[in-house]
Amino acid sequence: MSGEDDAMDDWAAAMAEQAESEGEDTLSGDAASGMSGVEVAELDEFSESGGVSGEEEKKLDTILDIPVTISMEVGRSLISIRNLLQLNQGSVVELDRVAGEPLDVLVNGTLIAHGEVVVVNDKFGIRLTDVISQIERIKKLK
Repeated sequence: MSGEDDAMDDWAAAMAEQAESEGEDTLSGDAASGMSGVEVAELDEFSESGGVSGEEEKKLDTILDIPVTISMEVGRSLISIRNLLQLNQGSVVELDRVAGEPLDVLVNGTLIAHGEVVVVNDKFGIRLTDVISQIERIKKLK
C-alpha cells in the first residue's frame, strides 16, 4: 500500500504546487471567482461524535471499502459493425463532442461530474469542474 500512498502524496503535492503557481491557495473568495464554471460549496464538518453509533460506523466503514469503477468519457460515437471492422492503427473516429467541451466522469456507469484534463508529473488526471447533485442523479434513475 505504501506505493499507493506515495502516488497519492505526489498528486497532493503536485496539486498544491499547481494551486500556488496559479495563485489559488484556496477556493474561496476572489480565487474562486477566477475559475470559470466552478462553484464553491460549503461543507459540514464531521465529528467523531456526530450522532453515529459504533454499529453504524462499522457499516459505513464496510461500504467505504467497496471498490467502484471510475471512468472519464471524452465522447461517444455510433458506428456500424462494418465500419468498426475497418478500423486500424491511425484511423480517426469522430466523437459527439467539440474540442474543449468538458469530459464526463462516470462511476459504475453513472454520470457524477464533469471535468477537464490536467497533467501532473507526466500523468493524466482530471479536475472536476461540475459535480452532479444527488437529487439530479436520483431523478435520472427513474
